[in-house]
Amino acid sequence: MRSIRVGAALAVGGTLLLATACGSSSPKAGGTPAPVPPGGGKGGAASSPSPTASSAVLDLEPKDGTQDAAPTALKVGVANGKLTQVTVTDKSGAAVQGSISADGTDWVPATALSVSDTYQVKASATDDKGVATTASSSFTTLTPSKTSRSQDNVVTGSTYGVGMIVSVDFGMPIKNQKAAEAGITFEASDGQQVKGHWMGNQRLDLRPQTFWKPGTTVKVHFRLKNVEVSPGVYGNSDRDESFTIGRSQVSTVDAAKHTMTVQTDGQPDQTIPISSGSDEHPTYNGTMVIEAKEGTAHMTSASVPGLKPGEYDLQVPHSARLTDSGTYVHGNNWSSHDTFGSENVSHGCIGLEDDPGNQGGPDTPAAKFYNSSLVGDVVKVVNSKGAQVAPDNGLSGWNMDWSAW
Repeated sequence: MRSIRVGAALAVGGTLLLATACGSSSPKAGGTPAPVPPGGGKGGAASSPSPTASSAVLDLEPKDGTQDAAPTALKVGVANGKLTQVTVTDKSGAAVQGSISADGTDWVPATALSVSDTYQVKASATDDKGVATTASSSFTTLTPSKTSRSQDNVVTGSTYGVGMIVSVDFGMPIKNQKAAEAGITFEASDGQQVKGHWMGNQRLDLRPQTFWKPGTTVKVHFRLKNVEVSPGVYGNSDRDESFTIGRSQVSTVDAAKHTMTVQTDGQPDQTIPISSGSDEHPTYNGTMVIEAKEGTAHMTSASVPGLKPGEYDLQVPHSARLTDSGTYVHGNNWSSHDTFGSENVSHGCIGLEDDPGNQGGPDTPAAKFYNSSLVGDVVKVVNSKGAQVAPDNGLSGWNMDWSAW
C-alpha cells in the first residue's frame, strides 16, 4: 500500500504550499476546532476599539495659573456639549455657589469672588453622544491697591424714628454706582423694600417708599470688598448692621401760626408754641428728619454769610439737628416768654422756650421735646416764607417722589 505523507511540501509554480491532511480548517463532528489566528483570523497583533474623544470643549476663565484676576472674571463654558458639574473652592476649601444655565452651556458664580484669594475650578461636560470630558484650573484674585470707605450713619443696636434714612458716604467719587448700590442690601422684618438714591457721586441715601412702620427691625448687609466701585478702586468693608424702628413721632411746624404739633403713637397731639425763622432768614419748608441730637451746640453767625447786624456766638441747649446747613430744633433761652407762639425771630431754626444757662432747664418745652425725640424722627415745616429744603440737605430725601428716587 502506498503511504500518504501528511503535511508534505509541494512546489507549485515556485511557491511553497503547505498541505494538510484534511485540506480545510473546518472541524469534523466531534473534533477540535483549528486555532484562529489572533486578530479575527486576518493575522497580525490583537487590536481593541480606540477610545472616542469627546467633541465637547470646556472653557475655564481665568486660565490656569492666572494671577491678579478680577473678582468678576470667573466663568465656565462649553462648546459642542453641556456642562454636567462645576465645583469651585477657595483656599480654605469653602465652596463657591453658582448655577448652570438652562441650556447647559454656561456656569456663573452667585456673587463676585473674594479679593486676595486662590480658587480651584473643576468642570465636566458631555457631548451629544454622552462622551464626557473634564478640565480644571487654579488662579488667584487681585489684591486691591486702592479702596473706598463706606461710612454710614447707623449704630448697630440703636432705635431710630420712622423717618430714618441710611446715608452712606464713600469719601470719593464713585463711577460704578450700580455695582456699589447692589453691594448694600436690606432685610426689613415687615418685608418693606428699600431703594437707594445717589446724592451726587459719593453719597448714597437709602429708604423705603413710605415711613418705616413702628417696631420694624432692619438689617443692613454691606458686601463691598469685592466690588470695583471705580476703575481700580474696591470697597473696603463687608459688614452687617441692624437697628430697630421705635414709636412714630411726627411733628408739624406751622411757621405762620408759630406752633409745632407733635403726633406720637398712642398719645394726644401736643401743640407747642415756637418761634421759627424771620422774614429775612426763613425756615425751610418741607419734610426734615432729626439727623443728630447734639445737646448743647455752639452756634455762631460766622456760618451765615453777610449777617450784619445780628451777629451771634451762643451755646444753645437741647439742639436737635435737621439739616447739614444748620437748621435745628433747639432751646431758645434768650428771647422773652411772649415771643413763643407770636413771633418768628430766628435765623432759620425752630426755637422752643428754655431756661437760662448753657444746659437750659430740665422741665422746659425745649427739654421735653428733646428728651422725647429720636434720631430719625420727622419734622415737617409748612407755611414758611423759606424755600423747599433740598433732598440732600440732611436726611431730607422724603421730599423726593418715589418715582424719582
